[in-house]
Amino acid sequence: MDVVLCCIIALCLVHVSLGAKARHFKWEVEYMYRSPDCLEHIVLGINGQFPGPTIRAKAGDTIVVELTNKLHTEGVVIHWHGIRQLGTPWADGTASISQCAINPGDTFKYRFKVDRPGTYFYHGHYGMQRSAGLYGSLIVDMAEGEKEPFHYDGELNLLLSDWWHKGVHEQEVGLSSIPMRWIGEPQSLLINGRGQYNCSMAAKFSDPAVGQCKFRGNEECAPQILKVHPNKTYRLRIASTTALASLNLAIQGHKMVVVEADGNHVQPFAVSDLDIYSGESYSVLLTTDQNPSRNYWVSIGVRAREPKTRQALTILNYSPTSASKIPASQPPVTPAWNDYNHSKAFTKSIYALMGSPKPPETSHRRILLLNTQNRVNGFVKWSINNVSLVLPPTPYLGSIKFGLTNAFDQKSPPDNFDSSYDIMKPATNQNATQGSGIYTITLNTTVDVILQNANALAEGLSEVHPWHLHGHDFWVLGYGEGKFKDGDDKTFNLKNPPLRNTAVIFPYGWTALRFVADNPGVWAFHCHIEPHLHMGMGVVFAEGVHRVGQIPREALACGLTGNKLN
Repeated sequence: MDVVLCCIIALCLVHVSLGAKARHFKWEVEYMYRSPDCLEHIVLGINGQFPGPTIRAKAGDTIVVELTNKLHTEGVVIHWHGIRQLGTPWADGTASISQCAINPGDTFKYRFKVDRPGTYFYHGHYGMQRSAGLYGSLIVDMAEGEKEPFHYDGELNLLLSDWWHKGVHEQEVGLSSIPMRWIGEPQSLLINGRGQYNCSMAAKFSDPAVGQCKFRGNEECAPQILKVHPNKTYRLRIASTTALASLNLAIQGHKMVVVEADGNHVQPFAVSDLDIYSGESYSVLLTTDQNPSRNYWVSIGVRAREPKTRQALTILNYSPTSASKIPASQPPVTPAWNDYNHSKAFTKSIYALMGSPKPPETSHRRILLLNTQNRVNGFVKWSINNVSLVLPPTPYLGSIKFGLTNAFDQKSPPDNFDSSYDIMKPATNQNATQGSGIYTITLNTTVDVILQNANALAEGLSEVHPWHLHGHDFWVLGYGEGKFKDGDDKTFNLKNPPLRNTAVIFPYGWTALRFVADNPGVWAFHCHIEPHLHMGMGVVFAEGVHRVGQIPREALACGLTGNKLN
């Protein structure tokens, strides 16, 4: 039986590798002036582009990116969001975890295989450089000879983000001050790096005081029109790299059929609008079956936070109708920001496509992670099980590989929290500690993670948190209200739970995940809201580091590993 299985696996690998190729890119990261929302600001771009260049490859291809840091005073790394980095954990692009930050003037070569098709993206993972605009799309098509389980005639790509007029370094200083100076709500929402500040393409339908946008001649902020032909089916790839905002997408007069989530096929289901949290990606099928003499609004609005940012708009343009023809009625209205029943109904409608891998029936270990807002020496922080994550100067991957026990805290963070903790109220003791300890997981074991939400420092406040796992996909086994308790695991969906790399926890609730620790390396698991991670909202998993092959020298040329290599 084992021999047969090995032969099948070998044949599959050969099949995937047929037609596979290496795709080479040379990138330079630098600050530059751009007008993402029609106001000029400094953004982080790649090769003079914002957002960065789109990478397109086929499953089985190898991506090679030679990244040169042209920033004058700070390091940089790129994380390939959703790519599991099987066998190449040093290419994950997480500063202090998988590699050293790339110093100004230096070049680092990322080389990794994209093993599965899907909708992905990449972004900076050092400081808050994602907030500064360091991101782009990464799309992996089916391998040669393979077909998707759905049909479409064309494809459109939407990369969603939020934008501040306050510079990212000022944001970071504010978050690390006493009293804390919160970053505030974004000034604009961007669709493919373009938005409009303090104006509306639909001004005649909204507040009369809001002026119509004057972006004629300014391609940097002019909306990218989605051009379609009548009576066709389009695959709309949607990814959110927002720093803060949870979003809702709607297309006037059109239903969308969800077919992919985070690179995994799902049981198709139709929606009028969809919520998308930071770090998530979807593919939906859009059929252009409406009146072809009209154009239609594509609307993006804020969810889960009181919206102080205007909806982002662009137009679905039916050919041969002129793209300048404004739709005849107002854009779709985003659901109320705090209508969590609407959000939960969408999230709980996502199931794996029949035939998808099923989770193991049981787990070897359960880790409960309590998300709380705390104070550390007077500074406001986010903590997990009362520990706020601080990353060490030496990357974990190198320090564990070389046995450098003084490079980070050797005490593991707790697997649980006090059972008497009242998640519905601010903590009685609001003080937490900082630490750089990690969770060491036995290779090839199955782990359950229960993400537990709670009240923040302010009474009556519990926020949405989208959590992203590096190096793995996980099964989302279920969601619950209140505090997770014994017996709640009996409600877990083991039949057709979706495979994801990002999952949301709703206010005062819990989310249950299961993954198999089968990828040797050191992997971040964190809230994908940029300021929350900056304030300590994350943990680190290490598994089978002894099985990791030779790590490129330039990945570890800093901290204690740098001394060891020298």
